[in-house]
Amino acid sequence: MPRFPYLAAALCLGLLAEYGPVHAAMTELRAVAGGHFVAKADINGNPVQVMVDTGATTVALSYEDADVAGLRPASLDFNAPVATANGVVQAARVVIRRVEIDGVRVEDVPAMVLPQGAMRGSLLGMSFLSRLRSFAVEDGVLYLRD
Repeated sequence: MPRFPYLAAALCLGLLAEYGPVHAAMTELRAVAGGHFVAKADINGNPVQVMVDTGATTVALSYEDADVAGLRPASLDFNAPVATANGVVQAARVVIRRVEIDGVRVEDVPAMVLPQGAMRGSLLGMSFLSRLRSFAVEDGVLYLRD
C-alpha cells in the first residue's frame, strides 16, 4: 500500500503534516515612472518600501530600513566591501528571517546592510528573486511566484 494514497488531494489542500503546509502565492507589480518596480515588503514583520533590482546580487537594505526591520544595525559588523553607485562602502552581512510581498514569501534571505547615509531606500535583489519559483516581466508588469 502506498505511504500517501491520497497524495494529490493532500497536496492540493496543504495537508501533509509530515512536510508542513503547502504555501504558494503570486503577485503582480506594475512599473512606476522610469520603469522601476517598487513594493511594500514585509521584512521580519515590518513594512519596508523596496525597489526590485534584478541587477543587484543580494538584498541591500539602507541602515534606516534595517532598523525598521528590527535588524539592529548599530550592533552589526560592517566589514564587507560593497560596490555602490557612489563607490565602495563597508556593509554588514545579515540573514533576513522573512521577506514577503503580497503573500509571496521567502525565508532566510541573505542580505547586506549599508552604513548610515550610504543609500536611500532598499533594493530587493537576486538573493530574494532567485529563491522564488519564478519571476518574469511582461508588458510593464513584474510577476512574482513562490
